Amino acid sequence: MALLAGFILLATLNSAGYRYAASDQAFYIPAILRHLDPRLFPRDAVLIDGQARLVAMDDVLAAIVRATGVSLQQLFLWLYLATLALLYAGIIRVGGRFYESRWMVVALAAALTLRHAIAKTGANTLESYFHPRELAFALGLLAVGLFLDRKWPATTALLIAAAALHPTTALWFALWLAVAGWARAPRHRVAIAVSVVIGGATAALLLLVGPLRGRLTVMDAEWLAAIGPKDLFPLDWPLNVWITNLVPLPIIALGWLRRRAAGVLVPGESALVAGAFALLALFLCWLPFDAAHVALAVQLQLSRVFWLTDVFATVYLVWLIGRGNHALAAGLIVALSLGRGLYATMVEFPDRPLFAVDIQQPDWRDAMAFARQTDPGSGWLADPLHSAVYGSSLRAAGHRDVLLERMKDHAIAIYDRSAALRVADREEALGAFAWDTADGARALARRYTLDYLVVDKPLDLPIVHRSGSLFIYSLR
Repeated sequence: MALLAGFILLATLNSAGYRYAASDQAFYIPAILRHLDPRLFPRDAVLIDGQARLVAMDDVLAAIVRATGVSLQQLFLWLYLATLALLYAGIIRVGGRFYESRWMVVALAAALTLRHAIAKTGANTLESYFHPRELAFALGLLAVGLFLDRKWPATTALLIAAAALHPTTALWFALWLAVAGWARAPRHRVAIAVSVVIGGATAALLLLVGPLRGRLTVMDAEWLAAIGPKDLFPLDWPLNVWITNLVPLPIIALGWLRRRAAGVLVPGESALVAGAFALLALFLCWLPFDAAHVALAVQLQLSRVFWLTDVFATVYLVWLIGRGNHALAAGLIVALSLGRGLYATMVEFPDRPLFAVDIQQPDWRDAMAFARQTDPGSGWLADPLHSAVYGSSLRAAGHRDVLLERMKDHAIAIYDRSAALRVADREEALGAFAWDTADGARALARRYTLDYLVVDKPLDLPIVHRSGSLFIYSLR
C-alpha cells in the first residue's frame, strides 16, 4: 500500500495536482447531468449528444450517482484514485514479468509518473483529473500483464470493460493483443479469427444502422473549417513530431534484441513486440483515409496508438538503464519524478492545492453557484475562453448552456457536422460583436436568445449578481 500511495502521489505531483471540472470534463460532466436532469442543456444538446451517443460512460456514471446519491465531485475523485490504482496494478503486473528485480518494477512505476503529451494527438500519459480514457488505458495495460500470464478470459473481460469506458482506447489494446495472441498461441488462432470477424460484423452494423451511420462520408470544407487547426492530420505534422512519436519503435526493437542476446526474454514478449509493430502498420494503413478526411477515420484519432508504444518502449528503456545497478536506477528515476513533480506544483502552479475536489477560483465558483439557481433552460454568454481563464467550463461548473466554450466545442465538432456548423456560426458572431460590451452582448442575446452575461468588468446592463471581480448581468 505504501508503494501504491507513493505512485499516486508522484503521478498527481507530476500532473500539477488533481482538479475537478477541468479540460475534457467540460464534455463528460454535462453529458452525465443531462441523464440526471433532462431539463438541462436544451440548447447545447445537439453539441453534447454528438459525442455522448458514441460512449456509455455518461450513462453508467449517471446511474451510479442516481443509485448512491454521491456527488460528482466525490465520484470523480474516487474514480481518479481508482484509475491510478489500476494503472499501478498494470505496471506491477507487466514489470513483474519483464524484470528480475523488485527495484526495476519500482523504477518502471516511477518512470510512468513522468507525465508527458503524446505529441500532436491530444492525449497525455496522465491527466490531472478523472478521464475515462485514462481508466480504459489502465485496464488495457493490466490486460497486457494478464496476457503474459496466458489468462485469456480475464484479458478479454478487461478489454470489454475498457470498451465500455472509452471504445477507441480499448480498440487499440484489443488490436495489439489480438496480433500478439495470434503470434503466441497458434491453437487459439481460430478463436481470434472468429472474434475479429464478429468485431468486423458488429462494426459494419454500427456503420450501417447504428450510431456510426453516415460516418464514411468525407468531411467538407465547412466542417473542417469549423473544427479549426486541430492536430488530426499526421501528414501535416512537422518532422520533429514524427520523430517523437516513432522513436519508441526502435527503442522497443533495441530492447528486445538486447534481452534476446542476454537470454532473458519472457514468454509472450516477442508476441507483444510483433503486436506493437502491427500498431504502426495499422497507423500507416489508416493515414490515406485520414488524409482524405473520411469522417470516421478522422474521428478515430488512430495516432493515439503511439501512447501504447510509448509505454511499451518505457518498459524496455527502464530495463536498458537499470541493467548495471537496479537499486541505483530506481533511486534516480524516483528522484527525477519527485523533483519534477515538486517543480510543477511549487513553481509552475504554486496556487494549486494537491487535490482540488471542487471549483477553486472563488469568484468563478460563486458565480457558478448563482448560475445553478437560475432557470435550467437559460442561455449564458461568457468569455469564449472561460474554461482556460477560470479552470472549468460554464457547462460543467454552472450546469447551464453557454454560447461557446472554445476549448472544447471545436473538439466535439469533429463528431457531428451540424454541431460543427453551429460552432462556426457562433465563432462568426463573436467576431462580429464584442461579447464583453453592452451593445455586443445585447446583439448576441437577440440573435441566440441569451439570458445572462458573466464578465469581469462593469457594464451598462442590469446587474443580477456580483461575485467579487465577476459581474452577472441580465440580457432579457
